[in-house]
Amino acid sequence: MGKTFTTPNALSKTHTHYCPGCTHGIVHRLVADAIDELGIQGKTVGIAPVGCAVLAYNYFDCDFQEAAHGRAPAMATGIKRVRPDLMVFTYQGDGDLASIGMGEIIHAANRGEKFTTIFINNAIYGMTGGQMAPTTMGGQRATTAPAGRNTADTGMPLRMANLLAELVTPGYITRQAVLKPQQVNKAKKAIKQAFQYQMEDKCFSFVEVVSTCPTNWGMTPLDALKWAEDTLLPYYELGDYKVPE
Repeated sequence: MGKTFTTPNALSKTHTHYCPGCTHGIVHRLVADAIDELGIQGKTVGIAPVGCAVLAYNYFDCDFQEAAHGRAPAMATGIKRVRPDLMVFTYQGDGDLASIGMGEIIHAANRGEKFTTIFINNAIYGMTGGQMAPTTMGGQRATTAPAGRNTADTGMPLRMANLLAELVTPGYITRQAVLKPQQVNKAKKAIKQAFQYQMEDKCFSFVEVVSTCPTNWGMTPLDALKWAEDTLLPYYELGDYKVPE
């Protein structure tokens, strides 16, 4: 009897450090599937962030670089401009990209750099201990907001896909989720499409993925999925926000 489900070639068989219920592993799988299906493993370079995915280079079987906090788009820009034949992607969390790295991602997108960004939005700082992130919801508790985020003082959560889609520069900007099987299937198609646009040298591409962080949310994995569905998705609406002509 043949196998119907195997590990992608672009994904190593290393045991991950991610917490139970964390959806980083799902997104890793989807990125690796896209690399395999497009046949680009030998010419793909990933950029790891500072955050929960800091060890991403252990899990992908392709070339990887490690960037300083928030600077992955700058490193990706340099690599892609020197070696435009390579397929370059950054893999970043909301603290890395939407806080310290905000300037980097805005200007990379505005310049129309021809690389792909996978953006994990779990509404919290993960690795550093559950601090409030730019994406933390109003009223959501964090270690730096024990009574819940007060949006009157800190502003509303940033919607990065919406923000980048307002740039005049052409790009592929989409927001997906990995909370349910049908969402996982759509996220896979979006990630593959993002790489395809890069292969065609068409545009900057940005795939935001609404994810969970049960540990820092103080929830069970199942409760975290429900909370994300009920609380995050009404605010972080899924779908394509910009598609190149």
